[in-house]
Amino acid sequence: MLKVKIRKIGNSLGAILPAESLNSHQLEEGDELLISIDSDGIKLTPYDPDFEASVEAAKVGMRRYRNALKELAK
Repeated sequence: MLKVKIRKIGNSLGAILPAESLNSHQLEEGDELLISIDSDGIKLTPYDPDFEASVEAAKVGMRRYRNALKELAK
């Protein structure tokens, strides 16, 4: 577990991530991260556009076949 401090960066606030953390996850300047917040706290994960497209396609399919999925769940 690493401790970081929130700092003012221009007109925003940010946290500086230690180089060792970035290196171990093969992250570099310009990479995008997703922030998820749940009951356990805040989680940062690398942004994957292919995964996001898959999730959106699944959402469309679930909406389209909602009734069939409800029947299958019984």
